[in-house]
Amino acid sequence: MTLAKRFFPLLIISFFLLGCKVNYSFTGASVSPDVKTISIATFPSYAALAPPALSQTFTEALKDIFLRQTNLTLVKQNGDLIIEGEITDYQVRSEAVQDAAATLNRLTITVSVRYTDTKDEKKSFEQKFSGFEQFDANTNLSSVEQTLIDQINEQLTQDIFNKSLGNW
Repeated sequence: MTLAKRFFPLLIISFFLLGCKVNYSFTGASVSPDVKTISIATFPSYAALAPPALSQTFTEALKDIFLRQTNLTLVKQNGDLIIEGEITDYQVRSEAVQDAAATLNRLTITVSVRYTDTKDEKKSFEQKFSGFEQFDANTNLSSVEQTLIDQINEQLTQDIFNKSLGNW
């Protein structure tokens, strides 16, 4: 058998495979091909004890995860996907007590989210998400607060992303 006859089937299979399109995502995001834009409104803070910058840092973290993990274009309003809501709770509580003194504290942030998929209303939802981080009770909150907020924002935004586009 000649060399050309032996490799001809492999050549045909290669062309066939190159013509196939496989959609996959390392993030697990499932975005319909007709969805091109996303609007993410600023999440105002209605939590009494929250630092003033929390609204902006949370909103920017939420925008960042959607822009990093999808090919969606961010628009100011009327996107194919719309995310809006508010920060509803920000609290510090004692978590572990030993010898009548707290040894661990927990910072918890809760956000209320309204997600609208204008292309498929069945995917829309309204839900509260909470995230927390613990810290040593002997540590002054102000010295670790921004780090804790960043970690909680990462948890919350990932949970929101998974709920909206991750099919979780």
